[in-house]
Amino acid sequence: MDVNELQARARRNEPLSKHTTARIGGPADLLIEVRTTDELIAVAQRADAMGLPYLVLGGGANVLVSDAGVRGLVIVNRAREIRFDVRGVKARVEVDSGVMLATLARDCIERGLAGLEWAINVPGTVGGGVVGNAGAYGADIASNLNLARIMRRGYAPEYWTPRQLQFGYRTSALKRYAPADRPIVLSATFDLKMDYRANLERRANEYIARRKATQPPGASIGSMFKNPEGDYAGRLIEACGLKGKRIGGAMISDKHANFFVNVSGNAAASDVKALIDLAHAEVLKRFGVDLALEIELVGEWVSSELRIED
Repeated sequence: MDVNELQARARRNEPLSKHTTARIGGPADLLIEVRTTDELIAVAQRADAMGLPYLVLGGGANVLVSDAGVRGLVIVNRAREIRFDVRGVKARVEVDSGVMLATLARDCIERGLAGLEWAINVPGTVGGGVVGNAGAYGADIASNLNLARIMRRGYAPEYWTPRQLQFGYRTSALKRYAPADRPIVLSATFDLKMDYRANLERRANEYIARRKATQPPGASIGSMFKNPEGDYAGRLIEACGLKGKRIGGAMISDKHANFFVNVSGNAAASDVKALIDLAHAEVLKRFGVDLALEIELVGEWVSSELRIED
């Protein structure tokens, strides 16, 4: 891809509220959607050659984009090919990083492949899931990942093992990079096992029912804070009397206090950030627990005192 093609395809001042699950976020200077891994590589390499800063965005979950937006280029990753290799009772699936986790889970269930049904209602993409070691119901990405194809800035693509990725609770070696400097996840390969489709569908339906019963509908970022060891962020926030607290167009959910929702449909990122700061301060004051964000702040933010990473 040359400079002229990149410039011709890029949208200018694109509102990122159109590309996030919370429907919040200011404009990107430039935005390009890519449909294949080859396109993703080509656009990122061209941006590197031009000295143009860029950020890769997947499904737009687990990020709070500032009202001021993002400088440089935002690459929206829509690379969504899934390749199955089934041999006897074992299977391997290689997945482009733009595939939605819920889509991958459904496709595996339909083929009687066990191991990823926990992701049936987890928002976000495979790429974001690898970065944050997404998980639910006692399982996570690290449980089944065999390899991830990664491209560091200025380098050719390479494969990283789970050991290199250094997975932890909702984190990995990749998450230690700032979003604008982070290596790109191009694809991931998972090892799965055959099971009866009826068993997988039953488990998936249980997970869907649990989510519906405990988590709020509507536009939200996802779980706001990591659960501290031995406790739950939602319980601590609720115990501070903040369930249902509203600032501007954003609200701490009255159903689950670790979810902050765009209740008005036009909440500002600054509204959500004010709720984050309030919840963090109140939990620290009352319980002495320094909650760490599970989501990431993206774009032009004033420096925050919050501990974003472990």
